[in-house]
Amino acid sequence: MKICVYGAAGSEVPQSMILKTEQLGIALAERGHSLVFGGGNGGMMGAIARGVYKGGGEVIGIAPRFFDGDGVFFPNCKEFIHTNTMRERKALMEQMSDAFIVTPGGVGTFDEFFEILTLRSLGQHTKPIAVFNADGYYEPLRALFKNAVDGRFMKEAVTALCPFFSDPTALITHLETDEREFYTLDRIKEVQQGSSEQK
Repeated sequence: MKICVYGAAGSEVPQSMILKTEQLGIALAERGHSLVFGGGNGGMMGAIARGVYKGGGEVIGIAPRFFDGDGVFFPNCKEFIHTNTMRERKALMEQMSDAFIVTPGGVGTFDEFFEILTLRSLGQHTKPIAVFNADGYYEPLRALFKNAVDGRFMKEAVTALCPFFSDPTALITHLETDEREFYTLDRIKEVQQGSSEQK
């Protein structure tokens, strides 16, 4: 599979997360998977790319031209696609990938994650998603999801579409075997109509 990995590009992230993400990349390559990512040479981006490259896997980078600069992009991509905008980059990453992993990151990573999760929850794609919860980074997100479900702002079925993993092997196995149900717009209307009839 071509697996898209989202994550921070900054170089100041904790070294423990860098090492764990690099190990995830090695494991992906050893299982025969390729990488589609944001093209960066630092942070989680650089770590996952180095790991896949070390493991002998194919690395495909996608990034807007305005990011280009000395040492910014990972140098060992088999293919590098330059886009004009961030929106074009996200669309290409989605189109080219068969599955998605969210590693620790900031606002850009959150944006990519919530968009791809929303699209799956609405039945716009059926590609598996997994959250790499390195060093418990995403525990606050897990709590936020629970709060949203408890407050009836979100269906629990949506949270099942993006399980959290700290173990790379279990995460990759999930991506290879996930067959969870997903919503379609017609199904959402059925659920909403059923809720109204019960009142």
